[in-house]
Amino acid sequence: MRCGNRSSLAKRRDRPTRAVRGPGDLSFARRAHTPFEDHGLDERRLVEHLDAWLDAVRNAPGTHGEEIFGGGALVTGLAAQQPNSPALIELIRARVKDVLVASAGDPSLEAWLAFQANAGSLSRSQPDRWFINLDIGGGTTNIAAGKSGEVARTGALFVGARHIEVVPGTFQIVKLSPYARALLDHLGIGSHPGECLAPLQVATILDWQLDLIERALAGDRAAFQDPVARLHEQVAFLPPRDFGEPIYCLSGGVGELVYEILKSNQLPPTTQFGDLGTELARRVAGDARWTSRLAQSRPHAGRATVYGLLLYATQVSGSTVYLPDPRLLPLRDVPILGRVSLDSTAEQIRDVLKLVGRSPIGGCVLVELGLVGLGQVDGSAVKSVGERIASVLSTVNTPAECPLVLLVRENVGKALGGYVSQWGAAPIKLIVLDEIAPLDARFVQVGSLRDQVVPISFYGMN
Repeated sequence: MRCGNRSSLAKRRDRPTRAVRGPGDLSFARRAHTPFEDHGLDERRLVEHLDAWLDAVRNAPGTHGEEIFGGGALVTGLAAQQPNSPALIELIRARVKDVLVASAGDPSLEAWLAFQANAGSLSRSQPDRWFINLDIGGGTTNIAAGKSGEVARTGALFVGARHIEVVPGTFQIVKLSPYARALLDHLGIGSHPGECLAPLQVATILDWQLDLIERALAGDRAAFQDPVARLHEQVAFLPPRDFGEPIYCLSGGVGELVYEILKSNQLPPTTQFGDLGTELARRVAGDARWTSRLAQSRPHAGRATVYGLLLYATQVSGSTVYLPDPRLLPLRDVPILGRVSLDSTAEQIRDVLKLVGRSPIGGCVLVELGLVGLGQVDGSAVKSVGERIASVLSTVNTPAECPLVLLVRENVGKALGGYVSQWGAAPIKLIVLDEIAPLDARFVQVGSLRDQVVPISFYGMN
């Protein structure tokens, strides 16, 4: 329920060549505790988990063998801090070729994904209200504030269920994370693994954690001058000026427990998962300051980042892509270096293309053409922007081996690619992917062409 690594897989049935947004019409996700050993992640057990999940996907009714279109994984919290966490990424990528993998270096992505999956539809239904999504899991609490479905602020705290691991059903400590050890010292609690926490000590720990979340949401920067509070802050949350009284949504393992308690009016067993998750959920569910602000709907609570990754971070481009050489794909970790629009000057276009030329793996540029009515594009705009980019390219010393990826919202990939490449005459490695709604991200991953469909995944949210 509260995994440090979260994954999602998409599987493809027979479909037309023009795909709709999203990587597939079937999804599969299971949850399990992240397996640890003394010196990091337990790779043997991770392999067992991954292979079991993949077998279940491939053998699901209505699918055919190896038809895994793509997927994604978030390596987060305590799992991402382990010395062998890169091994987990490679284990996943070895099994799913075009998988998008993001790590804890990108906590804002996880916060954004959780908001979109868990609070996005509610936010769009009440566009005048601010919504806060708190994704409370095993190692982190990821915060996202949004209005009308658009995330405006994110933050992250090292507050979660599994910083203190205990013998299930008791408060006997099994393991302490570095954050928990620092917190216990700060609170004057000298307990060590093998010893038991007293109920009053547990209450003190939970009070401190919830108070830190409250102070972060309030933008109380003075509170984070304290060394222990600062240690627990991964990304500072800066609330919008017109925040008012936002509506709260909860996701993650702890968030799901809170909703279950409120729905059933029954308290889960003490430390049933071998951590303080149930105790943290009990405290939130029993506090009117929290429950009075909670939205009642919870679309994907415990799996919000999984569904968010599957449905919102990955899009597809289809039959009108400009891709003269499919061998250029896949591309990973391509930086999004700028935008070009009808209003861009030659100097501005040159500045962006120079950045592409300096990147050893190439670069991505967002092209904004502007719509003429719903779904309509002015052909002269495509020609104008394409020829201007081509003209600047002829004067910029861009290495021929650096791929240039153009993303455009309109269905004009082949036409735009023709103008930019001077109909194949220019010595550039050009890819144009169309019908893509670009996200406010820093990097893009482009998967391999399959059945005229290319998956594009965004990460590194600004």
